[in-house]
Amino acid sequence: MSVLPETIFSQFYADQQQRFELLQHQLRQTFDPFGLGETTLKAQKAWLRHPDKLYQAYTSYANDLLRLQGFTLRRYWGEPDTDVIPPHPDDPRFADPIWCDSPFWDSLKEWYLLNTRWLQNNLYATPDLCEQERSISAFWLRQVLNAMAPTNFLLTNPTALATALESRGVSLVKGLDNFMRDMANSDIAMTDLDAFTVGENLATTEGAVVYRGQLLEVIHYEANTPTVHQVPLVLVSPWINKYYVLDLNPQKSIIKYLVDQGFSVFVTSWKNPDSSMAEVSFDDYLTDGVAQIIDVALEISGSDKVNLLGYCIGGTLITTYLAWANRAAAAGAIKTVPVESATLLTTLTDFERPGDIEVFIDEDGLDFIDTVMEKKGYLDGKEMAASFRLLRSNSLIWNYWAGNYLMGETPMAFDVLYWNMDTTRMPKKMHRSYLRDLYWSNKLVQPDALVLAGQPIDLAQITQPIFMVSAEEDHIAPWKQTFTLADRVSGPVQFTLSTSGHIIGIINPPGPKCKRSFWQGEPVAGQDADAWLQDKTQVAGSWWPNWVEWLRPYSGAQVKPKLSSRKYAKLCTAPGTYVLE
Repeated sequence: MSVLPETIFSQFYADQQQRFELLQHQLRQTFDPFGLGETTLKAQKAWLRHPDKLYQAYTSYANDLLRLQGFTLRRYWGEPDTDVIPPHPDDPRFADPIWCDSPFWDSLKEWYLLNTRWLQNNLYATPDLCEQERSISAFWLRQVLNAMAPTNFLLTNPTALATALESRGVSLVKGLDNFMRDMANSDIAMTDLDAFTVGENLATTEGAVVYRGQLLEVIHYEANTPTVHQVPLVLVSPWINKYYVLDLNPQKSIIKYLVDQGFSVFVTSWKNPDSSMAEVSFDDYLTDGVAQIIDVALEISGSDKVNLLGYCIGGTLITTYLAWANRAAAAGAIKTVPVESATLLTTLTDFERPGDIEVFIDEDGLDFIDTVMEKKGYLDGKEMAASFRLLRSNSLIWNYWAGNYLMGETPMAFDVLYWNMDTTRMPKKMHRSYLRDLYWSNKLVQPDALVLAGQPIDLAQITQPIFMVSAEEDHIAPWKQTFTLADRVSGPVQFTLSTSGHIIGIINPPGPKCKRSFWQGEPVAGQDADAWLQDKTQVAGSWWPNWVEWLRPYSGAQVKPKLSSRKYAKLCTAPGTYVLE
């Protein structure tokens, strides 16, 4: 009988512990969903456990501070500027000569740089922290320090003060107008939003919507040549943004370039989901998205195969489709795999190190995103865009904060930035599985760990030839991480590394104004990214012509073009209706 009270007390304490842990989790979700406080506290404790290193860090800071104070005094006595703490060469915040010419503004700049660099360097050097904790701590500290820059405040921004005086306050009035406009839009304008209209000076390549379903419109483009390749080219765009990044204007449009080269081009224009689509899944994007546009392209063209192209998450989707279709064909679930080749642009399939975005990917962060999506049935694109802008906050947030509000300027008209601000929503069920199964659990590279539309996914099932393009400075899909796919598929791979970043490295048309270059070659089995690059020769210009020459042998004979068919008739002209939602 004596066991009974012990059992009761044991159960009682277990229940209390569970409730306490749940309360902790709820408090973190409310006040600190990404674990900044917990990681910061851990860093502080780590330094206190190493007082010798803490002493060295503070001694170094005191020496630098004395050196800066002495230099500041000499500046007031007439010594020329030599930047004791020079800004980074790529940091435009202190580009105005007054930050060097004036001893006062120069000392303010140098004091800010001294403190920010000391804090960042020493936080990253914190003993006993793992690499992920260092990255998370440094990221959030960087956000605070960037926000506190003197250039972000009127009274500590000499350029803004001078502009206000010269304009007799007009710049401040315009800045207030800009601020009220951006508040209404819940976003900081990065470009002149009045300068662009989709269908008028963006997404203007002639074509027709030939299919409209729950998830997508299919756009087929008018031929610009007397004949086209019989095997159509199907472009699967990312549904995180709208498709017209592939058709910005006639000079930058990869769609127009392909049409001019004699290809029959189809593209996905994804529906912008609302709360009614909360239960749309990743399976649906595979079967009602990729499989559907392939069916449309095959029926109109009369071909039995297509060439696929996927950009960013669209590339992740078509990679998944290829693994799914090859497995389904082997199991007899479908007759054949209707794909001749695939092109993957800045495509992640291995999410072990997915770049800077990993600072948001942990259990608490994912739970927080789930809570946000549960309320609305979707994740608003502006919320996701804000996360990506934080990754480059100085150039993508505070640069526009100072220009729009302190200077009263209208941002320069730039089509890529307009497209970047034209965000879309993510269905709850799809985005939850995308973040948890791919980013968090990295199931896509684990054979048969992920089951989609009834088939276990194994990348080794992919036998189709692949042309991969990644970007050297890409922080969304780091090129060394995208490269790992080459050793996981069974078909031949041609890998291309373009200069620049996630967008400009891809939207990189040939011509005399092209300032980009690329490296190209077939990876050897077992070769890592650095070894692959080591013996490659950099080629000046755009990678587009090389890709087209690679694509032609998989594209079939020349046939007369056909825009639509009886089954898939023309519904309206491009760019259609979904892109305007």
